[in-house]
Order: sequence, then C-alpha cells, then structure tokens
Amino acid sequence: MKLADLAIRTYNDTFAAQNRPEDMRVYLASVYGEELQRAELIDPAMITLVVEEGDAMIAFAQLKQSDADSVEIWRFYVDRGRHGRGVAQQLMRDVEETSRNLGARHLWLGVWEHNPRAIAFYEKCGFRKTGSKPFLVGSDLQTDNVMRREL
Repeated sequence: MKLADLAIRTYNDTFAAQNRPEDMRVYLASVYGEELQRAELIDPAMITLVVEEGDAMIAFAQLKQSDADSVEIWRFYVDRGRHGRGVAQQLMRDVEETSRNLGARHLWLGVWEHNPRAIAFYEKCGFRKTGSKPFLVGSDLQTDNVMRREL
C-alpha cells in the first residue's frame, strides 16, 4: 500500500538516526501497518490528504477533528527528496482549507521536541507552542511539543 510505504519511509528518514532500531521497529509495526492504514482511510473521523507526483505519493497529512472548533494535524510528512520544493507549504494550505470547511477555528499538533526542522516549519506557518505531551516510540518515552494556531 502506497500510503503505508510513504509513512514508514518518511518516519524512518526523520527519526531513525535518533532512535534505537528496536524502538523504531515496534513503533512502525504498531502505527503504520497496512491494515491500520486501511482502517484509518475509511474512518470517518480521519481525513487523509495526499500529494502525488505522477504515480508516486510524495506527501500526506492526516487530520482529526478534536471538537467543533479544533482540528488536530495527526500526521504531516513529506518525502525527503521533495523537501525545499514548496510541497509542505501547499499541503499546509490544503490542511487549512479542509479544516475551515469543517468549521474549525484552530489547528493543533504534536511535534517531537528534538525535531527543529519541523518546529521551524510549523512556527513559519503560524503555530506557537502551548504545552507538551508524552509520546511513546517503542519503549522510549519522549516529549512532543503541542503547537496551536488560529485559522
């Protein structure tokens, strides 16, 4: 499945160097397996936006409406080879439009505190840190910054 393949590849590209291989294996198997991805694609509470280039899937975002006013960016990944080409900015515009169409007034997300590139991108998009939350990768308890912005 293309989405599962892209998810695993982008997650590995982003986080493998900073995490133990065994934690990565456990996390990826529990979160990005094909069955789970299929279930998320048909889940009415999850919206998946995909960017394709020819036959290749190069980026995706998954959204969850938290409440009537808020949408969580559950996942937001761009293939490493497409970084710096405006793909992320266009995908974020699509996220914003989709969220507005849902009636949301706020966007929020969790981003690993040790991912400065992503944090800088989200800040550029108007997100500001509002807190933190735990995030488990395999057996490694990490911390995500919670970031939020108005639409």
